[in-house]
Order: sequence, then structure tokens, then C-alpha cells
Amino acid sequence: MSEERRAQGSGSDRSRRPSGRGTRGGLGGSRSGQSRPSTSRIQPARRIAFDVLRAVATEDAYANLVLPALLRDAGLSPADAALATELTYGTLRRQGTYDAVIAIAAGRSVDLIDPAVLDALRLGVHQLLSTRVAAHAAVNESVSLVSEVAGRGASGFANAVLRRVTERDEAEWVDVIQASARSDDERLGLRTAHPVWVIRALRRALAAEGREEELNALLEADNAAPEVTLVALPGLAELDERDAFAETPRPYATTAYGLRGGDPRAIVEEHGGRVRVQDEGSQLVALALVGAAAVRRGERWLDLCAGPGGKTALLAAEALQHGASLDANELVPTRARLVRSALRPVPLNVTVTEADGRELAASRPGVYDRILIDAPCTGLGALRRRPEARWRKSPADVAELVGLQEELLANALDALAPGGIAAYVTCSPHLAETAGVVETVLRSRSDIEELDARAAIVDVAKSPIDLAAPIDGSGHAQLWPHRHGTDAMFLALLRKTGETA
Repeated sequence: MSEERRAQGSGSDRSRRPSGRGTRGGLGGSRSGQSRPSTSRIQPARRIAFDVLRAVATEDAYANLVLPALLRDAGLSPADAALATELTYGTLRRQGTYDAVIAIAAGRSVDLIDPAVLDALRLGVHQLLSTRVAAHAAVNESVSLVSEVAGRGASGFANAVLRRVTERDEAEWVDVIQASARSDDERLGLRTAHPVWVIRALRRALAAEGREEELNALLEADNAAPEVTLVALPGLAELDERDAFAETPRPYATTAYGLRGGDPRAIVEEHGGRVRVQDEGSQLVALALVGAAAVRRGERWLDLCAGPGGKTALLAAEALQHGASLDANELVPTRARLVRSALRPVPLNVTVTEADGRELAASRPGVYDRILIDAPCTGLGALRRRPEARWRKSPADVAELVGLQEELLANALDALAPGGIAAYVTCSPHLAETAGVVETVLRSRSDIEELDARAAIVDVAKSPIDLAAPIDGSGHAQLWPHRHGTDAMFLALLRKTGETA
């Protein structure tokens, strides 16, 4: 994710991404595509949202990394910070829909609009169609942004476009843009702000469970702001009623709590990192690996694709409680440092290596009792948290990643000791990255049996959880945002039964 790791050594959505958008030569502004030094009095929340959009477009950044740093530096009030967050994520989530609106209002393709001007227009359209911001404020400040980054001539263009947008409300604009669609899926994509290829991939994944009718609910969940979820590292974090989040435990993972409000950094700092932000789905798949079979003291565990270290820290806390040891691997040095930082609160000596995960696993045959392979993937399961990913990825990314995923899993299985268990995990429900990878790898192995991953999750969950059985009879487990309130994490549990065939 960038935040993302390079493919061979990182966890979910760590694929290579295309470079930033660069400049579109053409109408609507300067050719630089870069913000000029600001001397205006643009409202700080809008300025920050715009700066994040520019970083996403020009630096291939991810909003969930850039925005918190800008908010800290700006020292905004809670209300302004909330506005900046809504403007940033709301604009990124519905970018495809807003681009269709802008194209009609501008009378030209968005590819012909200067990138910085286009980001300001997207921000303005989001305020006009999807928030309660007064129309005059949305238009005036967006036009001022354009004037700053692209000059007065471009500001006149932006003013005309946004004035045309104000002539219709959101429902009317959706009707207009859907009228030009060439298929039902394209209409659905324009309405729900998802690329057509993503819609089709999600539909196939749901159909594999016999639940294709849930597609609309899933697409809506992708566009809803997720609850901030925290993990309390087992055996290390003591919670009581004084904790801001103690009254809102999440329904499934015993370690998971929802944040009622405020900045999670204060809680993380108060608990010395023993409480941290982590999606409940990520917690469940790590706990399921530990709970899949009784742990013997002295077991050796490996987190093969560890960065940025959230699952690693949870596994380390579990290993400490069970008398096991843990190794971690992360290819990218900056992300390996994040892993080491995440592990500091856990009093367990964890060796963190910086190697290609495939090579490391291949060099340690028969060594480990449990291995987590949080494989690089498209990240289509985390669109709630990283909405820009839907516009960055393409089917070509899937094809490139699948080969890497298969190699990581195959080599990890070789690194298992007899009786050892591997958890293959992706933050994507795409069948090519999930069931397809497992099926391909197992086709050439007679020494591996698949365990019931759904049963393993049920065993560690503290309340009933609706996990649909794949219609192919496999033991895979798939979590969903609309059904479980988690990222769409996939889990397969594979046990080594004997020597490699």
C-alpha cells in the first residue's frame, strides 16, 4: 500500500503500483500539476483534504498515512479534523462517480483537465453532492484553491463547472451519468463508485458462497466510513472502565475493541503500544492460526510477510503466553523498522529479517510449526479504509500478484515441520488471489491437508459468526465488511502431513 511493501516481503496489498498521475496537458490550468505556495486563507480542513488528494495523485501516497500526519501538524480542532477526514475519504471513495459528473459539467473528458484542478473540482463536487456544506462555500473555496494552484484563468473554468454541478442534486446527477452507461455493471459502478472489474470480482466471490444477492450491501459497505478498531495484546493490556474504548468490545475477537471517538493515538500512547489500531478481521485470522491446534511449548512460528507489524505483535503476544518463539520477515527496510517498533511492547525476543519471503522460506525447510503468510494482494478487501486503491488497481495487477502468491505459499509449506500449520491470508476476496492460489498450490502436493478455517474462526470468536461455506466444499473462510464489519480477509489453513511429494 505505500505504506505498502514491495511484493516479495510484505502483507496485504503490497503490490507494485503505477506511478503518480503526472500532468494532463490540456484545459483547466497550469501544466505543473503541483500546488503553489499558499498565501490565501483557504479553510484549513479543505486545504488539508486537497493536499492529501494531491499526495495520492502525484506521490502514489495512501491517505491513511498522509492525513494523520497533516492533521497532527495543523493542530486542528476536533470538528475541523473531522471535516478534513470526511472531505478526504469521501472524495476518494466516490472519485469515479464525481469524475463522470465533472466530465458532463465541463463538457470534456477529465483526462483533459489539469490534475491539480481536477482534484479541487472533485473536492468541490463531493461537498456539493454528498455533504451539508453550503453550496456557496463549497464553490468559493474550491475556486480559490484552483486560483492558487493554476491561476485566475483556470479559476473561471472551475467556477463554471461547479455552478453547473449545483443545478442538480446527487440523485439527479446519478440518473444523468447512469444514462450513458453501456451495461448494467457500468451503471452499478457509476452509482456505487466501483470500477466494473472490481464489481465483477466481488460478485464472483460472493457467488462462490451462494450469496451473490449481497453484492449491493457489500458495495455500500465499501463506501461507509469504518469504525476505528483497536487490538489489546493478550496478556499485556489490562482494560478497565477508565479506558475510552472499554465499553465497546467488538463482537468476535476477544482482543478487539471499537473506539467510541477521539484520536486513537492517545490510547496507544497511554498503553505503551500494547493497545493499537488493528482491524478485527486481521485479529481473527491471526488468532485462528494459533487456535487451529493445541500449541506445544517450544514451537517455532514465522510471520513471513510481516510489515507493518500489527499481526506480528499479536502473534508475539500469543507466542509469549504459549511458550513459543517467533521469527518475522519483511523485505523493505523501512517497513522492517515498523515491525520492530510494533514488537517493542512485547517482551519476547523476535528476530526480524529483511529478505525475499520466498527465498527465506526455501532456505529453512521443515523448520516451523506455524507460519502466517499475509500475502501481497490487491487489497480489495480494505476499500473502506483505503478507498483510493479501487482506482489504482487493475486486472493486470491480479495476474502479476497471483504468481508471487503461489510461490510464497508453496515455499512456506516446504518450511513447515511435519504436523505444522500454515495460514494463507489475503486482504482480498478476489477468487484468483484466494481460492485459486490455494487450489493451484495444493494440486501438486500430496503432503498437505486443508483444515476447516471457518471452524477455527468460530472457535476463537466469542459470539456466533456467520461464515458461509464455499459451494466447492473447501475449508476456506471469508470475512466481509457488510456481514461482519471487518475488512474482507480470506483465510485458508493448511497442515503438513508428511514429507514433500
